[in-house]
Amino acid sequence: QVQLVESGGGLVQAGGSLRLSCAASGRTFSRYAMGWFRQAPGKEREFVAAINWSGNGVYGADSVKGRFTMSRDNAKNTVYLQINNLKPEDTAVYYCNADQNRVPAAGTSGDYWGQGTQVTVSS
Repeated sequence: QVQLVESGGGLVQAGGSLRLSCAASGRTFSRYAMGWFRQAPGKEREFVAAINWSGNGVYGADSVKGRFTMSRDNAKNTVYLQINNLKPEDTAVYYCNADQNRVPAAGTSGDYWGQGTQVTVSS
């Protein structure tokens, strides 16, 4: 099992940047592909970005390409989501996800979730 704790969310003005972090417990972090999802009020949870086990494969939703960058540091058991040029429509709770068997994607997620971190973008 792995436990995930997100941090780094907050209130930011449109055009600003944030870096979200997701710290994982355990010694087997490198065995998990990782993903970020988000859920806005009244909407379903949606895929944002994912990274493979070694970190040399990064995937993002079309809606965030060019603005969101995901990375991982296996030595620190942590993944990051750098969000630039934030827009009000990026307002959501952002969740970290871990999957041993496949890279998370739209409609596909692993069994392990963090508690989420709130990102609010003001216009």
